[in-house]
Amino acid sequence: MKIAFIINDHDTEKPNYTTPGLGYAAYKRGHDVYFIGVGELSYASKGHLSVRCKTISEKKFNSQETYFKAVQKEKFTRITSEDLDVLFLRNNPADEINERDWAQNAAFIFGEIAMRNGVIVLNHPNSLAGAVNKMYFQHFPEILRPKTIISRDHDEIKAFFKKQKQKMILKPLQGSGGTNVFMMDKKNEHNLNQTIDAIARDGYIIAQEYLTEASKGDTRLFLMNGEPLQVDGKYAIMQRVNSSDDIRSNIHAGGRPEAVKMTDKIMKLADIVRPKLVQDGMFLVGIDIVGDKLMEINVFSPGGLNVISEMYDADFCTPVIKAIEKKVYYKNMYSDYLFNSRLATL
Repeated sequence: MKIAFIINDHDTEKPNYTTPGLGYAAYKRGHDVYFIGVGELSYASKGHLSVRCKTISEKKFNSQETYFKAVQKEKFTRITSEDLDVLFLRNNPADEINERDWAQNAAFIFGEIAMRNGVIVLNHPNSLAGAVNKMYFQHFPEILRPKTIISRDHDEIKAFFKKQKQKMILKPLQGSGGTNVFMMDKKNEHNLNQTIDAIARDGYIIAQEYLTEASKGDTRLFLMNGEPLQVDGKYAIMQRVNSSDDIRSNIHAGGRPEAVKMTDKIMKLADIVRPKLVQDGMFLVGIDIVGDKLMEINVFSPGGLNVISEMYDADFCTPVIKAIEKKVYYKNMYSDYLFNSRLATL
């Protein structure tokens, strides 16, 4: 199998991230693995995807860190969609906001080209195009979601603030990783106008009810093919505990990962989101849970799989690669009969 991973940039991708872990798992299973930065995508005159990439072969490594550091030192080579079986879109568009705005939509736009060339593209690029901001989350059943409004109107947001007894979360519609996320209450109400203005510079504002359980952080669970990812009875799940003075629980925003047990409540939430994820061709997804509510669904590049693997002494990356191998097998068996959106979650 020839599999390529799209990342934001070779210089910013760290060797201990989830994507290098997935690449290393594929490499150990004998596959040809390529890494492509968003800026290395192009469209060839013959109508197919053409990219610069980095790859390595015929060497043994003791860890994903040594593997990916070796990949990063390699010179660029070129491949086309005609050479690939699978293209895995693992870049985070939110990381490009105000930095490289042109890069936000590039991966799924070029992913659509690769898909037309017969490459299996994960997650399904057409669905990713509709999920580039947090509005995608609002398409899931209301029972899952905290009370929310999305607006740029000061009066509407202030009215919601009062309705929530002067305690709410404000965050941008576009973005991830805990950037520009604020908890507003009576103590900082005098900064409400200023905070709304600051977030509104980048677009729409999400005003959301504050869940008291959020003080303990949130729970990140990985879903693969719409089902909780597990290995030998161990689930790919962790509690992300925020620091004492920060409401954000994202790991790279100061959150601390801890082991947590799967519960019937979490399983029920996962079951409710499954049908839409399957319908949309969302192969690998991270859902963030607080209490009995979903806070976010990360369909682009959910991170932490490497952390969870180490936490439970279990390899969660290899099952992901095995699932992709099966998709390649199905595609070869059925030729042009299976749409990418369906194949993505089989």
